[in-house]
Amino acid sequence: MSTAAEIVKAVGGADNIVSLTHCATRLRFQLVDASGIDTAQVESIKGVMGAVPQAGERYQIIMGGAVQSAFNDINALPEMSSKKELSDADLKAAARSGGVRGRFAWVDSFFEFLSDSFRPILGALLGASLFITFMALMSTLGVIGNWADPRTELAPGWQFVNLMWQSVFVFLPLMVAYNATKKLGADPWVGFAVMAMVMLPGFTALAENPAAYQANVAGSDVTLIDVFGVPLTLFSYNSQVFPPLLMAAVLGPLYKFLKRIIPENLQLIFVPFLAMLVMLPLTAFLIGPIGVYVGAWLGGVLEAINGFSPFIFALLIPMIYPFMVPLGLHWPLNAVMLININQLGYDFIQGPMGAWNFACFGATAGVLFHAYRDREVQMRQTATGALAAGLLGGISEPSLYGIHLRFKKIYPRMLVGCFVGGLILGIGGSVTTNAFVFTSLLTIPAFSNIGLYSLAIGGAFLTAFLLVAVFDYRTPEQKAAARRQGSDLEEPPAVETRVIVVGDVETNQAKQWMAALGGEENVVEVAPIAETRVRVEVRDSSLVDVEALQRAGVAAVVEASPQVWHLVAGLTADQYAEGMRRRLASVSAAV
Repeated sequence: MSTAAEIVKAVGGADNIVSLTHCATRLRFQLVDASGIDTAQVESIKGVMGAVPQAGERYQIIMGGAVQSAFNDINALPEMSSKKELSDADLKAAARSGGVRGRFAWVDSFFEFLSDSFRPILGALLGASLFITFMALMSTLGVIGNWADPRTELAPGWQFVNLMWQSVFVFLPLMVAYNATKKLGADPWVGFAVMAMVMLPGFTALAENPAAYQANVAGSDVTLIDVFGVPLTLFSYNSQVFPPLLMAAVLGPLYKFLKRIIPENLQLIFVPFLAMLVMLPLTAFLIGPIGVYVGAWLGGVLEAINGFSPFIFALLIPMIYPFMVPLGLHWPLNAVMLININQLGYDFIQGPMGAWNFACFGATAGVLFHAYRDREVQMRQTATGALAAGLLGGISEPSLYGIHLRFKKIYPRMLVGCFVGGLILGIGGSVTTNAFVFTSLLTIPAFSNIGLYSLAIGGAFLTAFLLVAVFDYRTPEQKAAARRQGSDLEEPPAVETRVIVVGDVETNQAKQWMAALGGEENVVEVAPIAETRVRVEVRDSSLVDVEALQRAGVAAVVEASPQVWHLVAGLTADQYAEGMRRRLASVSAAV
């Protein structure tokens, strides 16, 4: 049975699945009834890194980097094909039923909105961060000048390499606008078009118009130009994320309102037109500037804390991140990092954030140490995948959801690692970066003080690792159970002899089925699968008579792949398969 089929079976079958989505590392199930799921059984499935029951009837399965493949494989299963696609309203109602969602729906919706606005572009951001790291490494080695300084003249080849990461970050507002608008149920291309207007070269060029003038707004000098007597604030919206988020938050309800009041046969033309007629000027004159100011204010607050005491800031960030990431509160901070780079030319948050990340990965390495020692096969697979995702990709979610949040003793040990890393940074001085990167081993060269940064993340990693390795992360009961499981693996499992009784009915049916399959000489192998099916491999599929099989009592016949057929036989499939195998054996013996 495939991993996808095992997962569907473990969550109660296709009929128990209301909806299935996924984030960067997890399959997110909304189920009819989640009470009967055996989490230990789910976690024993090959490729599953962990399982997390949620409030209500929600259930999450951690797959790490394989989540997209698992999602596609599950949806490709025959039993999933008959499931209708739920509307947005159905999905929201199902997701919010019961538990915390039922009581605090707006809070949950806000976190999901932030997460789903960024999640689809994580791959592009990861790829771009490695290009940035390469440029930083070349600058550190003296191959090129300061690549992050616009005044530095780079050779055409290096200018081209520099453009490879800018293609993601310059147009990040368009990507966020598309995802955020789609999340709220409006046409994502309308959201894309609205945000694209304020990023047009012609819009930016208005600042060079002789009619443009300077003014002080909220304590900042900005460029304005009067458009039909109304002052228009001119910003560069490159890399901004708060304006598209706010724009989508207004566009979503507006779009739904227009669809309610406009007749259905006119919606294709007039809903997008009227939405753009409202949103284009509203974004340019009001929403865009507000978004810029919100981002600048958040960045200013953090910069003030860092300016007041870099030591406190270096301790604060790694100590609060372990609690922000599970709640989704880290997304606004990620947005502030981009704003810092765009406005200040550097960011001061990612260095301390690296201390948290590597303390997280160190704790995972400690868990992996115990998994090898106690021969915990499932935990070893989970920790290996989570550690690889962290050290190479800077992604902490597989470690958090797959391991850390399941064992209450890990967090205190991990927080000590966060403190040690932050303390080293606070004593050693400031660590900044000129670009937005994911804090992993591969992106170390992107930081300004590589030696200090490496010492800090190394201290955080080693501290968390040693604390988990020495003091363990499990209760005595969990530890004893793990060791019993490991010792059981040393001895070959006893093979349970299963007797399958084949009656006259099954014997007669097997004879008819073999004839319809082209005779015993055309059948290569027979095996029962998925409790209700018989898998048959044949030499020549053209000899298979589907109608004869159905007349002989087969409920359904499916050609699963070339020369492989599935016969849906019901709960007695194993008896029919045994009867067919016996006929094959008797023919072989006669020959």
